[in-house]
Amino acid sequence: MSVNKPLPPMWIRPDWPAPATVQAISTSRHGGVSDAPWASLNLGNHVDDCPKAVEQNRAIVRHYLPADPLWLTQVHGVHVVNAATAAQNTEADASVSHVTSAVCAIMTADCLPVLLCNQAGTVVGAAHAGWRGLCNGVIEATIAQMDVAPETLMAWLGPAIGPSAFEVGDEVKAAFTAQNPAASAAFHATATHGKWLVDIYLLAKQRLNAQGISTIYGGDYCTVSDAERFFSYRRDQRTGRMASLIWLSEV
Repeated sequence: MSVNKPLPPMWIRPDWPAPATVQAISTSRHGGVSDAPWASLNLGNHVDDCPKAVEQNRAIVRHYLPADPLWLTQVHGVHVVNAATAAQNTEADASVSHVTSAVCAIMTADCLPVLLCNQAGTVVGAAHAGWRGLCNGVIEATIAQMDVAPETLMAWLGPAIGPSAFEVGDEVKAAFTAQNPAASAAFHATATHGKWLVDIYLLAKQRLNAQGISTIYGGDYCTVSDAERFFSYRRDQRTGRMASLIWLSEV
């Protein structure tokens, strides 16, 4: 396995100044074997796709990794596990690793994947930040489990629903602004009473900034509007899941 080998079409290698010991990739919907509506690289085993197709798709991704990733059963919570020791399909929404070759993985199809590493290249983490998890503190919980000074961390925000597509109700705005009045800057009223367009990237940046993290990259995708590249639950309902993965390697 070579981390420098060309990736399949439209996969993403994060553009951030991570140390040489940190490797990361984010898949697109391309490069797998699933039929529509999961075409083609669906990595989720909970979306009614053919189990054998999912298994083949995960094997395709494994080809670019040093080990099997830790696939989580994500529940929009804030539980964080150790990717080196947790069992497959553990209920959690984030994982961290301080050892080489333990691969943290987050599956998404509109929710925000947040990848983290420290400047020394000795710890990595990945968080599944849908609005509920983000509001309830999944980023903060992941940072705490990384066990390094937060100001030494950098973050990459992967493909998620964009600010022109993410419509929410009053209750979502109230939940965020109750914790931080500045979160109101991420919400813009629509023509429909009680509905708001929200920038989940900005909300995540605010949370990271509050933890002392100012080195933040990514955040310029929209899974809903880019149907060619990304799965989107909000757009299609019946659809696949992509993965954002991060791990430590030998120098």
